[in-house]
Amino acid sequence: MAASPVNCKSHQHTHSNSLPTRTHPLISEFNDQLRKLGDFEETSPSSTSICQKLNGLQDLHDCVDKLLLLPFTQALAQEQHKKWFNEMLDGSLMLLDVCGTAVDALLKTKECTRDLQSTLRRRKDSNTEITREVEKYLASRKIQKKALQKALKGMQIMINYKNTEDFPIISMLKELEAVTLTGFESLLTFIAKPNLQSKSSSWSLVSKLVHHKRVTWLGKLESNIQEFEEELECLSRHLVKTRVSLLNILNH
Repeated sequence: MAASPVNCKSHQHTHSNSLPTRTHPLISEFNDQLRKLGDFEETSPSSTSICQKLNGLQDLHDCVDKLLLLPFTQALAQEQHKKWFNEMLDGSLMLLDVCGTAVDALLKTKECTRDLQSTLRRRKDSNTEITREVEKYLASRKIQKKALQKALKGMQIMINYKNTEDFPIISMLKELEAVTLTGFESLLTFIAKPNLQSKSSSWSLVSKLVHHKRVTWLGKLESNIQEFEEELECLSRHLVKTRVSLLNILNH
């Protein structure tokens, strides 16, 4: 989804003494971070670009977290815009659920990758044992792929961004939700990519794994997963922080 900068001017017919009369620096910062994320959309998906995107999402959430602490933002929730903040609260829970799905997928992928990697490194194992582990790996990946495809299908329904012209903070919250979902979508799509899948028999795959140094490739895959996990852990903390801020505003 292409990132669209948030309109920094509110409508003339809407007025509140709690609102700033000029553009807040955090809104400009948000738009700058949003443009950077848009640049990642134009690059081919890779482990590096996805990590950069997840890192950029952390910066966006950090910016919004700061805005949520400002008095004028808290005043909005007490006026006619409380409905929007309740919707964003529901959205924050949805984002945490999707983040949990991504973390679970990474853990399962890492587990089956390590098992296969360990088997291939043990030279004493017979081809039969290696074949059994390869079949186990492929079966696990097939199950994961189905689960991820189901999650991705659900996310397509959730990504329904509408720019709200009333106030910048509301537009920012909705834009943040949309781009975060898109970031998770990129990650899950990358994880769901077929690895080592082939129409060949398991015996043929064993030969390819051994003779084409796929043990090294599996090690690189595990390293990528570790990087994803670290980025998701940081992003998850931001998601929790945003949700807590929204709860505090609504309960103020």
